[in-house]
Amino acid sequence: MDWKLILKLSLFGLAMGLATVFVVPSSIEPVLWLVVFVVCAYIIGKRVQSKHFLHGFLLGLVNCVWVTGSHVLFFSRYLANHPKEAAMMANMPLAISPRLMMAVVGGPVAGVISGIVIGVLALIVGKIYKQPQAA
Repeated sequence: MDWKLILKLSLFGLAMGLATVFVVPSSIEPVLWLVVFVVCAYIIGKRVQSKHFLHGFLLGLVNCVWVTGSHVLFFSRYLANHPKEAAMMANMPLAISPRLMMAVVGGPVAGVISGIVIGVLALIVGKIYKQPQAA
């Protein structure tokens, strides 16, 4: 497992976590995430010898820590810049804190889903660029 690569690539998650709080509107966020996923999957597929999916999956989980941490830490600012998300949180049926809900449910679910996406993309790239085995 190349944890050094995963941690380096997770800096995209940190950048996106902060960018989505302060700069990026939710209307273009999915497109930016797709670009990040494709770039990371390409790098994993090219640099890692095996376990492409696992590397991508773990990257998605580490990214979720950065993104969720950014959103929870700057919660008020995040909601101020994301009125749709604020309205959804205001209408939640559960009587728990929206910040807690984001940290406990939203972040990990997004991490697992994004990890699966990155993992599948990395697996595809890895198969395309399969390196010959040393004899």
